[in-house]
Amino acid sequence: MRVAHLLRKYNPSEWGGTESAVLRLTTDLAKHGVDSVIYAPELQADTGSADPFGLTDCAVRRFRAHVPVWGVSAERKRRMIAVGGNLISFDLMGSLWGDANVDVVHTHAQGRLGAIARVVARGRRLPFVISIHGGVYDMPAEVRQELRNPAAGGWDWGKPLGFILGARRLMDQADAIITFNPREAALIQERHPGRRVVTEPHGVPTELFSRESRSAALEAYPELKGRTVLLVLGRIDPIKNQDWLVGETAELARRHPGVLIVLAGAVTHREYGAALKARIGREGLQDVVKLVGALPFGDPRLIGLLQEARAVLVPSKMETFGIVIVEAWAAGTPVVSSRTSGAAALVEEGVNGLVFDLDRPATFHAAMDRVLERPERAAQWGAAGRAKAVAEFDTAICADRMRRLYENLMEEKDALRHS
Repeated sequence: MRVAHLLRKYNPSEWGGTESAVLRLTTDLAKHGVDSVIYAPELQADTGSADPFGLTDCAVRRFRAHVPVWGVSAERKRRMIAVGGNLISFDLMGSLWGDANVDVVHTHAQGRLGAIARVVARGRRLPFVISIHGGVYDMPAEVRQELRNPAAGGWDWGKPLGFILGARRLMDQADAIITFNPREAALIQERHPGRRVVTEPHGVPTELFSRESRSAALEAYPELKGRTVLLVLGRIDPIKNQDWLVGETAELARRHPGVLIVLAGAVTHREYGAALKARIGREGLQDVVKLVGALPFGDPRLIGLLQEARAVLVPSKMETFGIVIVEAWAAGTPVVSSRTSGAAALVEEGVNGLVFDLDRPATFHAAMDRVLERPERAAQWGAAGRAKAVAEFDTAICADRMRRLYENLMEEKDALRHS
């Protein structure tokens, strides 16, 4: 079996949750006899970063893609490529159509790129699968408004092409829609009755995250020694909401002297990243907040940070799943997360972590008091998270379920051809 996976973006220097999920899925699918090929837009420039997919047997095929908007700055276009831009490609259809050995088309992109994949899959009578990574219906009103019109101030000349491709009807013609939390699944089923909607969590290679790696983190970042480390893992972007946490850092440090907040992630929103760094300096928090930038997938420094942290903090405005939560658990570390739908579906309060409300900072500080004043209890929560990650979210389990879904869809398509 050969599966074509379509990504809206694949830039190793701006590695994110979607890329991690697809890399882990394809790596374990290979162990089940499933060959994968990644289709992703060409990079605008050489990033100098290692290619994680290149370290596996998974082929990567690049195609030319464009932000079809006139009248916006180059930086704005760069941001739209990094997060949320509705790209168009005149190469993708031919590339996918010419891949004669593909048995399943699995898009991890929506919009116009996803619609191109759907056209090819329907034309070739192949199963067409969509994975919803960032949420469609299950998102706060504030976030929905931010994403509704990323091309504001410019002219989006891709709209007519999107209409012709049927981009707005994408999910109505999918053979299976994969989502990562029950609430999103219920909302999709309500709006797209008759579609096969599958709730399938992201997988994490739990054995990798259990390898002792603290020494790598301490060697790379000696300032961690003797400090109470709190880790925030995710791209530097308004959705991830690190600025909110920085706003609460002075109070957190007053209540718990010795804390060190480590922000690990690529800057995908340069203006936001610059403002965040300026605020840290302006408020004199350089000794309390450390930015370490992006760390490659599987990097021992990253795993060491997860293991060294007393807790992993997730202050996001929106997380439909929250793969960082499962990664923290795989490393044996508890989670303190904002009350997103992803966290609500994963975190068991007082069992493997805690949740708080962004509009009530007192709930955040109460949660941090519980974690930091009783380290032995926090360690128990981390151990409970680790057990849950191994039992429910290991990549081997998730990949086997996906393989069986592909096989069922292929059998159904084959039966339709012969009927």
